[in-house]
Amino acid sequence: MGDAAALRAGERVLLVDAKDRRYLLRLRAGATFHTHAGIVAHDDLIGAAEGATVEGTTGRSFLVLRPTLADVVLKMPRGAQVIYPKDLGAILLAADIGPGVRVLESGVGSGALSMTLLRAGASVLGYELRPEFADKAKENVVALLGEEVDYTVEIRDVTAGIAAEDLDRVLLDMPCPWEVVEHAAAALRPGGILLSYLPTINQTAQLREVLSKGPWGLAETAELLRRSWHVEPRSVRPDHRMVAHTGFLTTARRLAPA
Repeated sequence: MGDAAALRAGERVLLVDAKDRRYLLRLRAGATFHTHAGIVAHDDLIGAAEGATVEGTTGRSFLVLRPTLADVVLKMPRGAQVIYPKDLGAILLAADIGPGVRVLESGVGSGALSMTLLRAGASVLGYELRPEFADKAKENVVALLGEEVDYTVEIRDVTAGIAAEDLDRVLLDMPCPWEVVEHAAAALRPGGILLSYLPTINQTAQLREVLSKGPWGLAETAELLRRSWHVEPRSVRPDHRMVAHTGFLTTARRLAPA
């Protein structure tokens, strides 16, 4: 292993125990991490290779890895409910997010969607009503991606209007997105995409009714159900638990004026 693979102080790492329990921590020289399975010294992790196995004070082993974005989203400090990783991946494709895409995100929550958009290269402007959520989102984004990201969060009510113009995408994680449809139509460029994430089909139906009045086309609603499998030599079956319904994704394209 080269030095590039070695874990360094200041990095976030993921510890995984023998029962697949996962713990996210930031390495600090001289610090210790306490679990019911024993204490792990950070100094035993600093300098170790990613993918190494370390022992706690009780002799139990932990696998240490750099966390994926999905690991961070599920384990990071949060003020609001996060969007699940299975939906985050779908949002990137449904909203066609890529480098340089200008996105307005309203309802930034804990920053899970923000960091996913930024990792894909988008420029993100967030509107958030609650200052504590805005602060937590910015803290989580900086912890993962650093200070030099194209990310701005404003304390604004998106239902009162969108100040930005010629946006490529408007992404809404809020309970009443139909109140934003008119503002989104004015802020998006023709061909731009509106995407909404909603927990119930009644909310989704109300949004679709408003979208049907124009100037929108190609409206579509979907949900994703993720089922993992238990795979061992003599036992191959679906897991007893699955991440089923989490939310409905609705997209529509902004049409050009007639």
